[in-house]
Amino acid sequence: MADTTSRYRIPDGLRVYAFGDIHGRLDLLERLLETVERDAQGHEGVRLVFLGDYVDRGPDSRAVIERVLRLQQERGAICLTGNHEAMMRAALDGSGPLDRWLGNGGVAALASYGVAAEDVGGKALRRAAREAIPPEHAAFLAGLGFSAEFGDYFFCHAGVRPGVALERQTAHDLIWIRRVFLDSTADFGKRVVHGHTPVEEVDIRANRINVDTGAWKTGRLSCVVLEGAEVRVLQS
Repeated sequence: MADTTSRYRIPDGLRVYAFGDIHGRLDLLERLLETVERDAQGHEGVRLVFLGDYVDRGPDSRAVIERVLRLQQERGAICLTGNHEAMMRAALDGSGPLDRWLGNGGVAALASYGVAAEDVGGKALRRAAREAIPPEHAAFLAGLGFSAEFGDYFFCHAGVRPGVALERQTAHDLIWIRRVFLDSTADFGKRVVHGHTPVEEVDIRANRINVDTGAWKTGRLSCVVLEGAEVRVLQS
């Protein structure tokens, strides 16, 4: 799938690969990274952008964080935060309810760190989780950004609030917004590339591109390739 008719452009000499929600599916991430490496071979100016939701639901949250962290350190990958990272951070530091995270896939994430949530309860579970998660993973989660921009494209996890300038978007909307954004046909100022709301296939619209193809459930992890005015899709 390719689209070369867009008025939106990535700066010359740059190629951006933006990845949808991974949710603990290391197997799919590794396959897609192999495809990206082949696609990018010989090309200078490659940037990898991860749109968040690395953890929960799938079986390998820990390994996914390890892989993406390595790409951040070695390749300068841009790693944005998703609502699931926000729930995980809040559950661990006590600023949010533990049950909310556990009920949204956190049980699987904890299992990947060797913590069986069903065998530990209450404050003991939060303490066990903190002890099991390596400091570098906690630092990675704490340091995730909320948005990135290249040329005429704006990258975030969930979307933006229509009628609000991109530079004034709230962190909450960037990782949680859904219907009011998805239903909007407004020009947001830049084309928004996002995940958060699963779709069967990458959804390319005039004002936004949804890259979340529900990898943890469908077995399809997707990536949108942006270069000049061209838009292409790669999948695991």
